[in-house]
Amino acid sequence: MTFSPIEHTASLRIGSVEYVSPDEIKVCLDIEAPDGVSANAGVPRAFPRINSYVLIATEAGYIVAQVEWIAIEKTPFPKRKGFQDYGLVDLPFPTRKMRANPLGLLKATTADKFEFQRGVQSFPSIGEPVLIPTDSQLKSIVESGANRRIKIGTSPVAANAEVKVDPDRIFGRHLAVLGNTGSGKSCSVAGLIQWSLTEAEKSKSPPNARFIIIDPNGEYSRVFCTEESKHKARLFKVDDQTLKVPLWFWNSSEWRSFAQASAKSQAPLLRQGLRAMRNEEFEVSDPIDFLAKRFVGTLLVSLKHDANTGTPWAGFPKSKGFFEKCQRWAESVQYFLPKINSVELNDLSTKLTAYLAPRLSQYACLEASVPEINILIDSASACYLSFGGELSEQLPIHEDIPTAFPSNAFVNYLDVLAKEQGIETYVDYMLTRIRTLLSDSKMAEIIGDTSSPLNTWLESFIGSNCASNGCVTVIDLSLVPAEIVHIVTAVIARMTFEALQRYRKIEHRSFPTVLVMEEAHTFIKRYKEDAENEDAATVCCRIFEKIAREGRKFGLGLVLSSQRPSELSPTVLSQCNSFLLHRIINDKDQELVSRLVPDNLRGLLRELPSLPSQNAILLGWASELPIMVRMNDLSENERPHSEDPDFWNVWTGKDNDGKSVERNVDWKKIADDWQGKAKQTTPVTKKNTKKA
Repeated sequence: MTFSPIEHTASLRIGSVEYVSPDEIKVCLDIEAPDGVSANAGVPRAFPRINSYVLIATEAGYIVAQVEWIAIEKTPFPKRKGFQDYGLVDLPFPTRKMRANPLGLLKATTADKFEFQRGVQSFPSIGEPVLIPTDSQLKSIVESGANRRIKIGTSPVAANAEVKVDPDRIFGRHLAVLGNTGSGKSCSVAGLIQWSLTEAEKSKSPPNARFIIIDPNGEYSRVFCTEESKHKARLFKVDDQTLKVPLWFWNSSEWRSFAQASAKSQAPLLRQGLRAMRNEEFEVSDPIDFLAKRFVGTLLVSLKHDANTGTPWAGFPKSKGFFEKCQRWAESVQYFLPKINSVELNDLSTKLTAYLAPRLSQYACLEASVPEINILIDSASACYLSFGGELSEQLPIHEDIPTAFPSNAFVNYLDVLAKEQGIETYVDYMLTRIRTLLSDSKMAEIIGDTSSPLNTWLESFIGSNCASNGCVTVIDLSLVPAEIVHIVTAVIARMTFEALQRYRKIEHRSFPTVLVMEEAHTFIKRYKEDAENEDAATVCCRIFEKIAREGRKFGLGLVLSSQRPSELSPTVLSQCNSFLLHRIINDKDQELVSRLVPDNLRGLLRELPSLPSQNAILLGWASELPIMVRMNDLSENERPHSEDPDFWNVWTGKDNDGKSVERNVDWKKIADDWQGKAKQTTPVTKKNTKKA
């Protein structure tokens, strides 16, 4: 039996419009409208249902509206005329009402195919019929949009239509995955990476993709770094000594936060020392020679600069300042003389003493002559050449360029600079702190490397040409000492960002890379803008703010996963254009998330506290319209190591199937690993085994 278009439309009717505004449409449901299960769309479907879709016919097509709430209002019958029996009582008649938010327009392209467009240009009038969409119309709504390449799940409120996303949209303009612990965030993040790579492999295997996962809890190694993993990853962690973030990578801000340097005297000293260290790559066997070379090079540059500005022969107080500077230089040279056998260094000491001698009396003239300064410059030049320097080099260069230098030489050089400037008292605590931290063996494994070149590090951590060494990098920070975990994270993120900046500068195009930050509220935490001394957490947050603002231009996408969105930096969160929202219970977090969506869509977020695990709301740039998603299933070995602890099974020794569950502990083994004893004994055992 066939129906005419008018009869078919009439069969789908569920009510009529009784109130219209730009962000709200109220509907009065018909008495005959389904009250539990609807069959008039062709298949049984739950109706009415919160967050489902309804259609309102207009001259341009169908307005798509999302149901926000459903209620029953008690409406009395009008007063009956012509009856004089006052004993009759009119009972209230229940009327079902529904409020929906207009989202866009659905247009028919063929007889059974439709196209959804976001935004509404013309609104319905009072009395217009409201229809329940058919399956084909529902799928056209949910499956709208171009370049939908990656399937992430299905929509339980839209006839289980496939929910697909465009990778350029979801990764190119930053994604925030938010939800309480246990709601499925980590599985969603791991799934997005795996589903993306699986889909890309259909066109090119292996795909030329790059995902860098910063994993503070060690959850993702089970997903990407086991024999069962479909997509192999490069794993960097402390245990196997593969996590290397050399301190010569660090810029002046990171050094300042590491050393807790004050802004007045300590920070300028750090920058000055870094400028000297960054001059060029040095390979020296004796750090004292390296230190002396840096000192004499800086002395030479300062002499030439003062000569060019006329400071030595200027009047008071400039001439006095130059004289005091020479005194500190002479003291520093005396520091090196017993340690280094150098004729040129002795000559420099003699020349400085000869310059200072006639000016030590109380009323001596401190102004210098040009020949006297030239003698000092010639002596310093000869000394610098004897240490292997080149007078043609440009000194000093910027302090943030990542060129290698030995850490012990840097600290000793800072000590010499402090004595030269007469500020030993002000920087003594800072130098002691740096030496103490650098002497920690666990930190030295991570930050002490000076042998690996920069290009090798970039190839390992970001990925080699055509991703030949894999598409995924997992950086396990679970055992990184708390004193440097924020700095290590900041350096990795900044080096990745600046590497992509330079790629675009050279190649004139972007280099698509995705940076995934798990537990983002720990590393991208809001901070006080007026803080005088930036701590490591602030420095870490600032680099992610820069990536959030500028990363898209250079192909660096950001994926944030957090259970406390209210603690995240507002700058970073505001730059995220797509959101995957899992269950959120905290009122403060719900309030923050509600500000991320337009007013007419906030009703959708009221379902956040009751969302089951594996279900989420996708909204923003990655989706044509906000939609409820049940994420794809992941097998056991595809899920991060973040499942809930099985207390009862361990207590009883059996799982739900009756199988034995053994959970033994050897605290001696844990203590040895903690104290580093296990690492010391392992090589000996291997050696003895080989001998046997």
